[in-house]
Amino acid sequence: MTALVSSPATPAKLIDVRAVAELLDCSPRHVYRCSESGRMPRPIKLGNLCRWSRAEIERWIADGCPSMREEVATNA
Repeated sequence: MTALVSSPATPAKLIDVRAVAELLDCSPRHVYRCSESGRMPRPIKLGNLCRWSRAEIERWIADGCPSMREEVATNA
């Protein structure tokens, strides 16, 4: 019988606030403030949990961390 366990080489697709803060080298509270003000991608709400797409955060960082408010205004 083979157990289904995620390997350390496979990163999680959804990450919590601590993982985002680690990627950004800031505090978890700062991540929440940036998200609430529209300066970074919004989290995915799962009940009371907030999770971010790792791919979306990495793409946002690679693009130079542009304000998401500008992107929303441009697409409107």
